[in-house]
Amino acid sequence: MIPRESDAKQVPASSKGWQSWRENLTLVLIALVLAFLIRTFIAEPRYIPSDSMVPTLHTGDRLVVEKVSYYFNPPRLGDIVVFQPPDELQRRGYPKDQAFIKRVIGEPGKIVTINSGKVYINGQPLQENYIAEPPNQPFAPVVVPEEEFFVMGDNRNDSNDSRYWGFLPRKNIIGRAVFRFWPLERIGFI
Repeated sequence: MIPRESDAKQVPASSKGWQSWRENLTLVLIALVLAFLIRTFIAEPRYIPSDSMVPTLHTGDRLVVEKVSYYFNPPRLGDIVVFQPPDELQRRGYPKDQAFIKRVIGEPGKIVTINSGKVYINGQPLQENYIAEPPNQPFAPVVVPEEEFFVMGDNRNDSNDSRYWGFLPRKNIIGRAVFRFWPLERIGFI
C-alpha cells in the first residue's frame, strides 16, 4: 500500500528553519576552523611593504608563504623567508607581530663576508643574479651560529638586514615565500 501525501509526517516550518540555520552555522564554523588551521600550520598570504627585495619582489606584491617544509628541513641558501623580528629589531621599536622578508645568505656554520661589492660564503663569491646592485659597503667576516641564519634583502643598498641587526634565529622564521598572486601581470612561483 502506498501512503497518501496526507499520511506523511509534516515537519513544522519553524523546525525546518532551525535545522537549516544550524546546518549553515556548522558549515561556517568548520570553514573558520579550517582557515585557522591552514593559516597557522600550512600557508598564509603576506603583503610586501617595502622595496628591500627589489627586483625580486616589489612594494604591494602579495605572496603565499608556505610553512610546512621548515617543519622537516631547515631553510637553505637562497630561500626567501618571512620572519618575526628578532630581539634586536624589537629593541629598536619594531613590533613582534610585524613580519620581515629577506633572502637566506648564510647558513649555520658558514662564514659570510662582503668585500669589493661581492658577498662571499666561506671565501667563495656568491653568484647573485637576483640583486638590484652590488652592496656598496664592506662587511667583516662573521660565522653564522647554529640555529641562526644570515639574511639580506635583494636590494642590497636599501635593506634593513643581518648586516645591521645580526643573525636571524630559526625559531623566528614563519615560512618560505613560494608564490606571488598579485599583481596579476607578475603572478607565478618565486
